[in-house]
Amino acid sequence: MRNVLSLAILSALPVAAPAIEIDGRIDAAEWAGARHVTDFRLTQPLSRAPAPYPTEAWIKATPDGLAVAWRNLQPAGVERRRQRTQRDQGGPVDRVNLYVDFDGDARTGYNFMVTLSDSIEDGTITSENQFNNDWDGPWRHAVTEDEAGWSAEVLVPWHIAPMRQADGDVRTLSIQLDRVVGATGERMSWPAVSHTEPRYLSAFEKIEVPKFSQSLLAVTPYVAGVYDAVRRDSSFDGGADLFWKPNGQFQLSATVNPDFGQVESDEIVVNFGAVETFFSDKRPFFTENQSVFDVPFGGLGGANRLIYTRRVGGPEDDGDGAGDVSAALKLNGSLAGFNYGVFLADEGGDDGREFYAARVTRDFATQGIGALLTRVERPFFDRTANVAALDHRWRPNAAWTIRSAVAASEIEQQGRTVRDSGGQVRVDHVIGNGWRQQLFAVHLGDRLQLNDFGYLDRNNFNYARYELARRFTTLAEDSPYASHEVRGAVSRRMNDHGLHIADAWAFNRFSERRDGGNQFFEVAGWTAGHDDLITRGNGAVRVPSKLFMFGERFLPRRGPWELYGNARYGAEGLGGWDEGALSLVVRPTYHLSDSASIGLGLELRHNPDWLLWRRDAAGTPGLATYRSNMALLSAGATWLIDSRQELRVRLEALGLDAQALRSHALAPDGTPVDVGLRHADFAVRHLAFQVRYRYELAPLSHLYVAYVRGGSGFDESAGGDFRYDQQFRDAFELRDSEQLLVKLSYRFEI
Repeated sequence: MRNVLSLAILSALPVAAPAIEIDGRIDAAEWAGARHVTDFRLTQPLSRAPAPYPTEAWIKATPDGLAVAWRNLQPAGVERRRQRTQRDQGGPVDRVNLYVDFDGDARTGYNFMVTLSDSIEDGTITSENQFNNDWDGPWRHAVTEDEAGWSAEVLVPWHIAPMRQADGDVRTLSIQLDRVVGATGERMSWPAVSHTEPRYLSAFEKIEVPKFSQSLLAVTPYVAGVYDAVRRDSSFDGGADLFWKPNGQFQLSATVNPDFGQVESDEIVVNFGAVETFFSDKRPFFTENQSVFDVPFGGLGGANRLIYTRRVGGPEDDGDGAGDVSAALKLNGSLAGFNYGVFLADEGGDDGREFYAARVTRDFATQGIGALLTRVERPFFDRTANVAALDHRWRPNAAWTIRSAVAASEIEQQGRTVRDSGGQVRVDHVIGNGWRQQLFAVHLGDRLQLNDFGYLDRNNFNYARYELARRFTTLAEDSPYASHEVRGAVSRRMNDHGLHIADAWAFNRFSERRDGGNQFFEVAGWTAGHDDLITRGNGAVRVPSKLFMFGERFLPRRGPWELYGNARYGAEGLGGWDEGALSLVVRPTYHLSDSASIGLGLELRHNPDWLLWRRDAAGTPGLATYRSNMALLSAGATWLIDSRQELRVRLEALGLDAQALRSHALAPDGTPVDVGLRHADFAVRHLAFQVRYRYELAPLSHLYVAYVRGGSGFDESAGGDFRYDQQFRDAFELRDSEQLLVKLSYRFEI
């Protein structure tokens, strides 16, 4: 404590301080001249009251990077949560966060989190408050603990992100710092803004620091070997990634024969719908400096975007496995006040696709504009897809934020050209006294095609939505709740030909609890209308009104136990509100220690009125109603052996049985008409099992050893008789693949 008091005195003195050693011990001499921050205020709950626990921080720009230190006092009666976590996993633990926008233009921010156990999380922030933890960067951190509290130090090198040329000898950064107490869920921030507000990134504190620049050349070669026990063969591969940053205004990322096979497996998903499943991307090349290409379009939040990197190296156009990416290149930088990015990837081979993208942005005092061009060449289909987009944002004052975008596609395939366009606008208004409102509208032409490179869940769509919300933070002291946010919304959906899809309403409440947990519930309804997607272009189906209800609760760790659960009811078929699907999810976690845990998850779903578009016994596609039961078992164990080693076991087993009840034809007006039973029952089984060991040799350098087994099965002669024991027994017998993988990668910084 004496050392910290000395630091507070020395902070204002022009002392030639020694280099900062990132060891978690806040040395007064090292931090002399740093900016001292003490005005932390509550942002979770969002009362903006003074922080209930003394918290102070120091910010200092050094030739080695941006350094930040926190000193967090904590009374003995408030439990300290020291649970260790895997990188980017987070959780209800004691932690601190640095959020920084290196250009101060609210385009892209970076989040660096350190927990009391010295576990870390990092990611990017775009579109004001959209977080993405797929990105991993090289930065330093350390933590120490004593009887009065704990301290943390981080150092973020200047080469970690592209930065515009600074004017003169100073650089203007936008920064936020916060601290979270895991036992209560309270978050204390400086400045007092929350990521739940429409304006977040643009509300950071602007600070001026001395201008520093770093260069970096990093090469990461890899070798990998796989033994396939099913095919009884082995394969070996190798390649390299290159990262070069000669200065803050230019970065180059390149990869040759990249290892795009992921040691992180996707979760099991059963999807018989017309909209494809969206998966995030953890492949290093695609997460490095990718935020400049992150342009949301086509919906309010969610997955819709103009560049979806899982397209690259995705399923081949000829249906023969995944695309083999031979090389890829990415340039990021700034020039003459503009930020730019260039992306190229080549899958190689006669049928391999080629991907191109170019992005440029320019920001002014209250406005920013951006442009994006993409091109995909698909020789197997004799197809070329070009997309052009413009986006604009305007913040006329502190209360209003207006964001808009337009996009157009041109598809050339086998001598035929198709063009179309779309646009969207989003208006956020902070009314005051906890009130806010939002208006969103989107138009997507019926021939707009973005999915050669992007992700758009549907085209041929017109949608308008208005939302009104209020936050309550001044609750009674004896209330189990710390805050509530209540939201109500109304919306209308039509396709581009004037067909009414549905009008909808929704009401929900999100609550933060004083035990550090949270809960959420929502009820929503759709009017009768049409489903114009389910038949895959074979006519719109008249559907009755729909009802949705959802509730979830998270109970943070108490002793060794932690629990999450949710329940959902959705009436989406032809039977009306009383024939909806009911699903229950329970996920308990038992912590053997702060470094080891065992988790179990069980999801049960019963749907008496499941409407699908499937081929009947004669091979003719048509509508059918099924009664289905599904069970998904997930189990896992994680042991963080030390700061460099981890062992993880993960299991998912799914069984689904569907009994055909009725087949339907469509009347001229789209009304489903029963035509007897033409469809067969069916059953689906999936298995995914992985044991993975990881050893961190150095930052962003790893040795992986993994055993993976999985399979899937589809049986169209079964499905009527549902027994839980048989579901999992059938799934555990699947063995489409069984592999042993060894991968070594090492990052050399030159």
